[in-house]
Amino acid sequence: MGANEHGVCIGNEAVWGKDDVCAGEALLGMDLVRLGLERADTAEKALSVIIDLLEKYGQGGNCMESQMTFTYHNSFLIADRKEAWVLETSGKYWAAEKVEGGVRNISNQFSITTKIDREHPELKEYAKSNGWWDGEKEFDFAATYSYVDTARMTKTRSRYCEGYKLLNRHKGSITSEIMMEILRDKESGINMEGGFMTTGSMVSVLPQQPNLPCIHFFTGTPDPARSVFKPFIFVPDIPQLLKTSSPTFGHDDPVKKQPRFQSKPDRRHELYKKHESAAVVMETNQGKGKELLKEIKELEKQKISQMESVLQNGCLDVNQVVNLFSQCVEEELKIYS
Repeated sequence: MGANEHGVCIGNEAVWGKDDVCAGEALLGMDLVRLGLERADTAEKALSVIIDLLEKYGQGGNCMESQMTFTYHNSFLIADRKEAWVLETSGKYWAAEKVEGGVRNISNQFSITTKIDREHPELKEYAKSNGWWDGEKEFDFAATYSYVDTARMTKTRSRYCEGYKLLNRHKGSITSEIMMEILRDKESGINMEGGFMTTGSMVSVLPQQPNLPCIHFFTGTPDPARSVFKPFIFVPDIPQLLKTSSPTFGHDDPVKKQPRFQSKPDRRHELYKKHESAAVVMETNQGKGKELLKEIKELEKQKISQMESVLQNGCLDVNQVVNLFSQCVEEELKIYS
């Protein structure tokens, strides 16, 4: 997931369907997120960047830094100040839905059904050639390209369904704080635990008024229930965020060598390591853990209040904003120390 200086935001989820996933090296979903943000200044342009790259280079390859192969197709939630799109892919084939209103989420399943606003030119023909669609009944992308029962899609206990329910509960009154609480929800599976723990979380506020800044909140740490959503605003001359940047290994990085993934370097940044130690305290020392959690929640609340003030008053001190995120990281590190 990520955002750029134009207020374009992209989230990415793994999906699986009837089509096999390419195990050969190609573009990962994470590559497509990065390239979409690098090259587009609107949500629809980001959509076009991704589908063009998909056509030219394909998607596939191992998504884990491990000798164990883990591959998937990709879905994307793409938004800017004015509009939002859902893009779902199966190999080189894809369907896109423009979000017209209300709430919309993606998770680990296809979710575009009969409302398709853009599509791969051979999407339906490919489905017919595989016997997935008879060409007669209304074309339903999720039902055709996967095994999802679209009639029950919002009534099951799936992660997608639970996310849909949580968003609908607050439809029309979703604030950044409510969105953070939804991302922290463990019962729904939104906040994942175990081998596929939620490794980072992001909430963005994209005002429709162009004079107001887009505000992005990033944790930079796993498990949002025990993390601080720290504010970030794109302004010129932001210094490198060293304490939340993973170390680099240049040509010695094992992912750049053949065969891949023969060793696994420590990619944790400074905040990640300190947060990891704090998480152990939260689990093993109830009193101290409670105090730590209270302090980081107070820090987050303070930062949210500051950002609300920026949006209400339309007043932005660029000199202060330059260090907005890094200053919050320092305050969080101080709590952990």
